[in-house]
Amino acid sequence: MDLSEAIRTRQSIRAFKPDPVSPELLREILEQALRAPSWANTQPWEFAVATGKPLEEIREEFLRRSTTSPSPDVARPSEFPPRYAARIRVLDKQNRLVTSKDWESRRTQNFRHYGAPAVIYLLTGREFYYQTKGPNGWALYDCGAVIQNIALLATGHGLGTIIQAQAAAYPSVLREKLSIPESKIVLLGIAIGYPDWEDPINQFRTDREPLDSISTWHGF
Repeated sequence: MDLSEAIRTRQSIRAFKPDPVSPELLREILEQALRAPSWANTQPWEFAVATGKPLEEIREEFLRRSTTSPSPDVARPSEFPPRYAARIRVLDKQNRLVTSKDWESRRTQNFRHYGAPAVIYLLTGREFYYQTKGPNGWALYDCGAVIQNIALLATGHGLGTIIQAQAAAYPSVLREKLSIPESKIVLLGIAIGYPDWEDPINQFRTDREPLDSISTWHGF
C-alpha cells in the first residue's frame, strides 16, 4: 500500500477482532514511526505498549472509575466554538445512523478500547512539557507527527487504530499498572488491532471540510 492510499483509507476503528498483534509487527511499526520530524531533533515521544493481562486490568479499573471526573495529565478542551461543535454533531449523527448501540454501551466500549488487543500509550517528559513559562505546545505538535506515522503504518499492514484521549483519562491507573514514572506524562492511547469490518460501526467514513473553505492561496 502506498502512502496516498494509506492516507485515503485510514479511519478510526471502533470494532476490532480479538486476534493478537505480534510484538514483532508492533515493534516494526514503532521503529519506522520514529522517523517523524521534531523541533531541533528533540524527539519528545516515548511509548508504553500494553496487551493481555495488564491491558485487561487497565480496562477494568477505567470502567470502575468511569463515573468519576477524568484527571488527564494534559487538560482537555473546556469548550468547542460553534464551527467545531457542528462537526462533532455530524460525527455523532453518523455514528447513531450506523449502530444500534446506546450511549452507555458506546461509553463502555470506549473505555475497553473497542476490543483492540493492544494499546500504545504515548508519553512525554513532564519537565519538557510543563516549563516555567507555560506548557511547551511544541512537544505535542511533534508527538502528533509520530501518532500519524503509527496510524498510517498500521493501515499499510492491514491493521486499524483509534486515537483515544479517553485512554489517558486516569493516568494514575496507567502509572500503577505499567510502571510509568511520575517524570512522564501520558498524552493519549492508540488502540491497535485487526478491524472487524463486519461491524456496522466501521462502515462509515467521516466527512472533511472542502479545501476551498479552509484555505487561501497567495501569489499563484
